[in-house]
Amino acid sequence: MNREELFKIIKKKKSFLCIGLDTDINKIPQHLLNLDDPIFEFNKQIIDATHHLAIAYKPNIAFYEVMGAKGWESLQKTVDHIRKTTNEVLIIADAKRGDIGNTSAMYAKTFFETFDFDAVTLAPYMGLDTVSPFLEYEGKWSIVLALTSNKSAADFQYLTDKVKNESLYETVLKTGQSWGNTNQIMFVVGATKAESLLAIRKLAPDNFLLVPGVGAQGGSLKEVAKYGMNDTCGLLVNSSRGIIYASNDKDFAEAARKASSDLQKEMRIHLENAGLL
Repeated sequence: MNREELFKIIKKKKSFLCIGLDTDINKIPQHLLNLDDPIFEFNKQIIDATHHLAIAYKPNIAFYEVMGAKGWESLQKTVDHIRKTTNEVLIIADAKRGDIGNTSAMYAKTFFETFDFDAVTLAPYMGLDTVSPFLEYEGKWSIVLALTSNKSAADFQYLTDKVKNESLYETVLKTGQSWGNTNQIMFVVGATKAESLLAIRKLAPDNFLLVPGVGAQGGSLKEVAKYGMNDTCGLLVNSSRGIIYASNDKDFAEAARKASSDLQKEMRIHLENAGLL
């Protein structure tokens, strides 16, 4: 799925919602636990209830690999179910991988071939060598961590190069764009740093941004849209806990649909205000 195709889906669904499948066996409804694969069943019902409202799903790999082989099986079944259900969503592996050489090549093969994800999040600390094996896959996306919303992001991301007069995250944005085109490279920018999006858009005007932190982490959708939207929307705004754990009872899927619908309605207003619908 390229940038133009992604924008068409955004306009069709009037949404730029990404749903994070951070599925924790300790948080899903109790009545699912007697099933053979409660993680997959939870995901399946969430997907069935929300796929018409979302433009992306983002399984957080940590929540699957912690369960060993069974977790990887649940992940595979989840990706397969999304593929069978709709061809109008981007499937993102939230893996934050960041290695080089053959190791990076194996990570790329894992997520783009074995599991058939459309995109994967990458930590760029080791530079182009980390990202280049992923860029060899046509039609796939590398989503580079640029500015995160955690408190200790300041340990590195805001460090300033006095010669260049720019912070490390700004260097990541500038350099990352040189690694691939706008059909290959996205950036992660935390929603709790919404005021930084104005400056980020000047540095990366055309790239899509994956924006976590809206909802449970306190990020403002209004501010993200105001500062981060471009002429193709350019945003994938993620909500995880606020949607998938909207209820811990038997109505969890319907509650997830309602939470997704509420966000989609707000997103539609922002798209209309920007003249994109």
